[in-house]
Amino acid sequence: MPRVFSGIQPSGELHIGNYLGAVVNWVALQFQHECIYCIVDLHAITQPYDTATLAPRTLEMAVGLLAAGLDPSRCTLFVQSHVPQHAELMWLLNTVTPLGELERMTQFKDKSARQESVPAGLLNYPILQAADILLYKADRVPVGEDQLQHLELSREIARRWNTRFGVETFPEPQPMLSPTRKILGLDGQAKMSKSLGNTIGLLDSPEEIWAKLRPAMTDPARKTRKDPGNPEICNIFTIHRAFSTGEQVTHVDAQCRSAGWGCLDCKRLLADNMIAALAPVRERAAELRARPERVREVLGDGAAHCRALAEATLVEARQVMGLQAP
Repeated sequence: MPRVFSGIQPSGELHIGNYLGAVVNWVALQFQHECIYCIVDLHAITQPYDTATLAPRTLEMAVGLLAAGLDPSRCTLFVQSHVPQHAELMWLLNTVTPLGELERMTQFKDKSARQESVPAGLLNYPILQAADILLYKADRVPVGEDQLQHLELSREIARRWNTRFGVETFPEPQPMLSPTRKILGLDGQAKMSKSLGNTIGLLDSPEEIWAKLRPAMTDPARKTRKDPGNPEICNIFTIHRAFSTGEQVTHVDAQCRSAGWGCLDCKRLLADNMIAALAPVRERAAELRARPERVREVLGDGAAHCRALAEATLVEARQVMGLQAP
């Protein structure tokens, strides 16, 4: 069975952008592949963060993922820092990764441009990402289009390693592009991101969902209720495709183009559908929050399983590098 690996940063509560863009797909994949999913807290510390909230955010992310449908009997879920082999393989992969490849990464350019002092961890972020994947010899990696460049670097690192040491240690992981169109934030401008404050939380209450949807950006051409709009350029319509029925989506399209509905009418239907669809997720999350020991047990079992897989890979990697066995 092909092995799938993917990770998500512990931003705390899941929002509908990463739910629709990644987690829904993860849930489906666990029935078709051997899936390993990781909460990548080592990646999270490459940016300024609050040390007091990192551990609670990590646990909350685990709650959200399990509530959204990840099944520990069908997949492995763990925390990155609980498997120290990730950091060791990253160091070994540093030795075959050209500096120029790291400096040309688009995300590095964007993030470093906003910082006066750029930490080395930000530059090496893609090597840790490669280590995450190669440590488990993953065949496939679910990614969005914005992560394709990093995955291609992982493939390049695997090729360089195998060529340099003359042993096929690592397979080249293949991308599995997310079937979901990119979800913009409620501002309609940037990708949905908690740091930008433009999200709807997966576990938000019905009141919170409506309060956030109500002022959300729609087609800017609709300055009044009587102005017809173009749903294809409206982010709210994109979200409708995920939470509304096909018949409702067709109706919303027609009402928008004819100005039969105002934007609030469209948003009210979407809010009702979101509230109904996410109610079971909120219920499961409440149960898990009441049993944090169960969540920690799942993460502990996942880490133990992954440490065994990871150590087997590292034994092989150390041998081909000629390192002294312990």
